[in-house]
Amino acid sequence: MSQTVLYRKYRPNNFKEVIGQDHVVKALRGAIEQENIGHAYLFSGTRGTGKTSLARIFADRIGTTNRDLHEIDAASNRGIDDVRALREEVHTLPFESPYKVYVIDEVHMLTKEAFNALLKTLEEPPKHVVFILATTEVEKLPDTIISRCQSFTFKKPTVEILSTMISRVAKKEGFELEPGSAELLALLANGSFRDAHGYLQQALSVSSDKKISLEEIEAVSGAPRGILLLELLDAVAEGSSDKTLLVVKKVTDANADMQTLLTLLLRLVRAVLLLRSAPSMRKELQQEFSPEDFAKIEQYAGVSKQFINSKFLLHLLDAYTRLGTTYIPQLPLELAIIEHLDPAK
Repeated sequence: MSQTVLYRKYRPNNFKEVIGQDHVVKALRGAIEQENIGHAYLFSGTRGTGKTSLARIFADRIGTTNRDLHEIDAASNRGIDDVRALREEVHTLPFESPYKVYVIDEVHMLTKEAFNALLKTLEEPPKHVVFILATTEVEKLPDTIISRCQSFTFKKPTVEILSTMISRVAKKEGFELEPGSAELLALLANGSFRDAHGYLQQALSVSSDKKISLEEIEAVSGAPRGILLLELLDAVAEGSSDKTLLVVKKVTDANADMQTLLTLLLRLVRAVLLLRSAPSMRKELQQEFSPEDFAKIEQYAGVSKQFINSKFLLHLLDAYTRLGTTYIPQLPLELAIIEHLDPAK
């Protein structure tokens, strides 16, 4: 099965199906109800948050058919000649709709000259034209472009939102997720609905019994094995930099992704500290992990305060921010461990 199948199959088709962007939906619905359609909108946010999907829904709600909906990839149509051709085209009337809608994706990729040409169209657009500019890097847009648009920032979906969506889609596809599986897939997706569908697609493709286990997700995603994560925390709890660094080497030798490793470590240590400081959150935290993992979290919360503590969490956060700054992927984590367990070195 293609990795994009689930994303296309479960792409929202109306405002009610849009998840996590209530502030944008409310504003667009209000504009439609009041018949106050703007000539230019700017949708910004990280990838996979639903910008293009909501643009299509909005276009449909204002009566624009597929013949009058134009989607343009600015990454491959970024020059001044492309925008000049667009400026000529917008003046032609729609085929069969009250509006022609132009969705320009990754608009920040336009050249300076193309932006200047687009600005003239945004300043005096034909009444029958609506522009929807979408970008993952709004800071690269000229202020003159931003000021002529109604701007909406799309929120990154939380792990809870993504895991709920993943569980629902898996159920619709006839699959069952073992405890903790939806949360792991949501963490791997890193705030992207599209990536969440993609990771779930991979997991479904390798399952032979309609039950998705953590081990199957780890096998297809490159996430480090859960047993190694717990082994690493055991070594930290002992205060042994030697054992801890040896586990890091095992994870590295298994070709695990360092960003994923640190994300999962941060999640585990956070849970330990929350359970230790706020026992009332036990039930909520328990739902996020497998029974085996949560048993370990309870163990760490009850003991090991000397090394599994807020200081360790801060070292991990520092390592996370340093990812990608060195050609040795595991170096930030190794340094964090040494600084925490052997500060004199």
